[in-house]
Amino acid sequence: MPDYLDDLRLAHVLADAADAATMDRFKALDLKVETKPDMTPVSEADKAAEELIRGHLARARPRDSVQGEEFGTTGAGTRRWFVDPIDGTKNYVRGVPVWATLIALMEAGEGGYRPVVGLVSAPALGRRWWAVQDHGAFTGRSLTSASRLQVSQVSSLSDASFAYSSLGGWEERGRLDGFLDLTRKVWRTRAYGDFWPYMMVAEGSVDICAEPELSLWDMAANAIIVTEAGGSFTGLDGRPGPHSGNAAASNGRLHDELLGHLGHLGQHR
Repeated sequence: MPDYLDDLRLAHVLADAADAATMDRFKALDLKVETKPDMTPVSEADKAAEELIRGHLARARPRDSVQGEEFGTTGAGTRRWFVDPIDGTKNYVRGVPVWATLIALMEAGEGGYRPVVGLVSAPALGRRWWAVQDHGAFTGRSLTSASRLQVSQVSSLSDASFAYSSLGGWEERGRLDGFLDLTRKVWRTRAYGDFWPYMMVAEGSVDICAEPELSLWDMAANAIIVTEAGGSFTGLDGRPGPHSGNAAASNGRLHDELLGHLGHLGQHR
């Protein structure tokens, strides 16, 4: 089996560089905000952080390919780094501290690319989470100052905390009824949004979360962190991993019920 611990150490170096760049511009009065064609804001900090990460990877892993939100895919090969320089850009540009840099290494295998290293760094929250295939998931300030992550043991929806991003996406896809039905059955709902619900599932502070539309760079790091913490990460179609264009994550015990409300079967409830 390959040893991905060197890649994890590199991911921390990449995150350190990105954190410095993004925090330097966070809440800057002269931060320039553009608008993408799909009307989502993108700042100069997104591009600067991704360029920094790509530069490090070009030197440290010249044979690996890179796919990022801002600059597409470069290179080819069986190993590919996925980068979302600022997940939660709308929060970032408004001064809300819930945003993070997402870095994942995926390796080609049977059934396509699978995540083998994932790191989520949220410097404005002072938090970082990471995982390596078959080595568990952790959170802490650094590799040497970390605690292991473990999902919750909650086994009933009536005791579960459910996190999501917004209502709009579910309504657009004709799944709002199933979504609302689920919210009525759980103990608690909170719309934390973006990367954070997945990290809380991994920590055991939230039990289920889901989003109706995502890109691979949004999900790859989250997927391995949740699964290495003992949880389940699939698409709404039940397909394991981050390949379905949407996501459902849980402590495992509640996953079938989560998919029953929000998955393809849930559209017709």
